[in-house]
Amino acid sequence: MSTPLAVGPVIPNFGGGGSQGLTCVQQNRLFCPSWVSSNWSNVLWPALRQHIVLTVIAVGIGFAISLALAVLATRARWLERPVVAVAGILFTIPSLALFELLTPIKGLGLSVTTAEVALVSYTLLILFRNISTGLREVPADVREAAEGVGMTSGQILWRVELPLALPAIVAGLRTATVTVIALATVAAVVCNEGLGAPIFAAIQEDVFKTELIAAGLLAIGLAILADVLLVGLQRVLTPWARARSV
Repeated sequence: MSTPLAVGPVIPNFGGGGSQGLTCVQQNRLFCPSWVSSNWSNVLWPALRQHIVLTVIAVGIGFAISLALAVLATRARWLERPVVAVAGILFTIPSLALFELLTPIKGLGLSVTTAEVALVSYTLLILFRNISTGLREVPADVREAAEGVGMTSGQILWRVELPLALPAIVAGLRTATVTVIALATVAAVVCNEGLGAPIFAAIQEDVFKTELIAAGLLAIGLAILADVLLVGLQRVLTPWARARSV
C-alpha cells in the first residue's frame, strides 16, 4: 500500500509589487498551467496514482465478493433478498457518515483500510444485482445443452453462464468503478490519499484555486477513462455480441 500523500503548503506569496511581470501564480488567476506542470511530480501524480490504487482494490474486492454471492444466489434463490437488503443499507449510508462509523472500530481508525472497507461496501449492491441479473438471463435451453454434452456445473458456470452474462457484469463494473472514483475523493478525510488530498488542502486554504481545479479535473478524467476502457474490454470479451449487431 502506498504511503499517505504529504500535502504541504503549495500556495505562493501573492503580496507585493504591481501586476506587470507577475506570473499567473503570483496574480492568483483561476487556473495556472505553470503550477500544474511544476507540481505534477510531487503533488498531482502521487495523488492520482493513489486514487487508482484505492479504486482498483475496492472494485476488485467488491467484484470477488459479489460474484461469489451472486453464484450462490442463483443456486439458492432465498439468499438473494437478504444480500440485496444488507447491500442496500450499506449503499444508502452517506459516505462521511460511514467513515465516521468505521473509524472507532479497533484495527481501522484513520487508515487506508477504513477507506477501502467503505469503498468496497458501496460496490456490493451494484455488482451483485448486475451479476445476478446476467446469470439469471442465461437461457435455460443453453444450460440444458451444456449439461447434455457432459459439462459439470463448474464448467457450465465458467464456460457458458459467465461469458453470456458479461454485458450485464461489465455494465455493473462501469457503474461501480465510476462510483468508487467519486467516493475515493471523500476517503481522503480518513487516509489522506488520492485526489481528495489536494482537493481538501485547496478547500481549506480557500485562496488558490488551481490545485482544486486540477485535482477535480483529474478525477473526472479518470472516471471517463475507466468507463471507456471497460467498454473496450467488453467489446473484446464479447465478439459474438459485436458480430450480432453488425
